[in-house]
Amino acid sequence: MSAVRQLFFCVFLGVAFASTAWAEGASRLEHSIERYIGSLRSRGALRAHERTAWVVSDLTSGAKLASINANTPLQAASMIKPYVALAFFHKVAEGSLSYGPQSRRHMELMIQKSNNPSTNWIMRQTGGPAATQALLKRHYPDLCRQLSLVEYIPSGGTTYRNRGSAADYARFLSALWNKKLPYSSEMLRLMNLPGQDRVYTGAKSVPAGTRVYNKTGSTAMCCGDMGILVAKGRNGRSYPYVLIGIIESSVRNKSYGSWISKRGDVIRGVSNLAYGEMKRRYPL
Repeated sequence: MSAVRQLFFCVFLGVAFASTAWAEGASRLEHSIERYIGSLRSRGALRAHERTAWVVSDLTSGAKLASINANTPLQAASMIKPYVALAFFHKVAEGSLSYGPQSRRHMELMIQKSNNPSTNWIMRQTGGPAATQALLKRHYPDLCRQLSLVEYIPSGGTTYRNRGSAADYARFLSALWNKKLPYSSEMLRLMNLPGQDRVYTGAKSVPAGTRVYNKTGSTAMCCGDMGILVAKGRNGRSYPYVLIGIIESSVRNKSYGSWISKRGDVIRGVSNLAYGEMKRRYPL
């Protein structure tokens, strides 16, 4: 065999081995998540009327590590709010809106505090729910394949009609991290402001100091979080990854606080598994 052919063969084997390794990692994490969810169901900690969806993506390699019910449209709750921000910033970038002190304050309240009146204020600037969805579908179709933005956030925050999928959220966050969206840096700043999360705080396996860019979603029928976690490597490098977790109930839970707290812990459990998979791949 010639030297050139030997080199080509070695490269081919290397690529094939790497592809197999990534696939095995994806399969391993998916199986771990499925076993974890299955064990919760067997103990009654998750009920038959509760659906879950999960996506974990490695932003360093581009590998999808887990994808479970990823394309199923589920209640979006406040996870719709980064999309509202995207629509607003799109119009700022095209020159039809301005981003000044008032809009910045509403944006911070919407993302950091999940303030619903501020969300509705921003959505009014982009023309209301129907116009906002039309803008997003027209300019960012790959990020909103299952997105259904049909209403303002009702009084009390009980929004059940807006919907989205874990796969959409994952593509949104990947585009955001790679600075492919208008005002990406500002949106990342907003999502990194101190606030509630279900992917880092209380996830015991995720080390202190891990950076988080996220938006939670909470109703009496939906508990979710969409986030980017940036793991710190022992070599000084950063290893970002996307984690989406959604639990949707088909019935409205009367004990809202208890239900949200316990389902949030389920998402934290999956976050522990996701970090474990990243640790197998990188020197964390």
